[in-house]
Amino acid sequence: MVDDSAVVRQVLEGVLSQEQDISVMVAADPLIALQKMTRARPDVIVLDLEMPRMDGLTFLRKIMAEDPIPTVICSGIAARGTEAALRALDEGAVGIVTKPKLGVRSFLYESALVLTDIVRSAAGARIRRRFPSALENRERTSIRPQRPARRISSDRLVAIGASTGGTEALAEILGAMPADGPGIVAVQHMPEVFTAAFAQRLNQICQIEVKEAQHGDRISPGKALIAPGNHHMSVRRRGPDSFVEIEDGPLVSRHRPSVDVLFRSVAKSEGMNALGIILTGMGNDGARGLLEMKKAGAETIAQDEATCVVFGMPKEAIACGAVNAVLPLSKIPEKILQGDCRKRDLTFSR
Repeated sequence: MVDDSAVVRQVLEGVLSQEQDISVMVAADPLIALQKMTRARPDVIVLDLEMPRMDGLTFLRKIMAEDPIPTVICSGIAARGTEAALRALDEGAVGIVTKPKLGVRSFLYESALVLTDIVRSAAGARIRRRFPSALENRERTSIRPQRPARRISSDRLVAIGASTGGTEALAEILGAMPADGPGIVAVQHMPEVFTAAFAQRLNQICQIEVKEAQHGDRISPGKALIAPGNHHMSVRRRGPDSFVEIEDGPLVSRHRPSVDVLFRSVAKSEGMNALGIILTGMGNDGARGLLEMKKAGAETIAQDEATCVVFGMPKEAIACGAVNAVLPLSKIPEKILQGDCRKRDLTFSR
């Protein structure tokens, strides 16, 4: 754990050290961390971004270029911190947790649960040497590739769930959608405030409109709605139209927002007029909800192991029989726009 705040180090170390399978080493800045890492290489780094002597982004770039280690960003929610944290995801970080505020000694149970889950998730992540991200690739070019003209009718709703590694995966999928593509609703496990900034960045590089969902937003062709952090999102139908509902509530499948909440609502409201996609991430959030979608007649897809940062969520969905097709990430946009895999149950594609 690398953070210049002694209080934050103490609190997070205390939370993580309660887990029998997690041991914690702390450093007050990246230079100290680099010295300690020569003696013991960590499985995961929890990293602050604003520190003396070397900032967190510089340290992250160095790690990802030389010897990639799964890194979780511990960030404040101020505008500057939010943008820096999203940039860190571009640089190879696998997730974000919010920095404890005043009163950190009374660190909430839910926050502790999220922290330990994301550290365990990061420990199993596939990290490669740094390459330009999907977001960066699209930010660097103003010319978007042409997409196949043949596609599904735009009235089918697409529901997507993702966690660790999902920001890159969502960028690739949403960036491939044409301006009149199907309406999309998505849950990406991410703290509140960060989901709005993430949606804004996607909106800048996608042909479709991307926004953080608000209660009552209508789902329509050419628009993707991202569930707000720390709130569940569900889909409800009113006559011919579908809308999202945003609500508080307890953690579901250890998450809020929960993919299971979204998928179950889509199963009830849309039935066979839906496509469910489960992407990279740890745990089982979304597996049961995707099974309900499949039983309701919806088409269902899981990202394959080779292209996942963490194969946990897709693996659980496949294991419980919720998936019609298993596809590499690069093939999923084409399937959204063209195909129907329900006739070929549990199809694997390379």
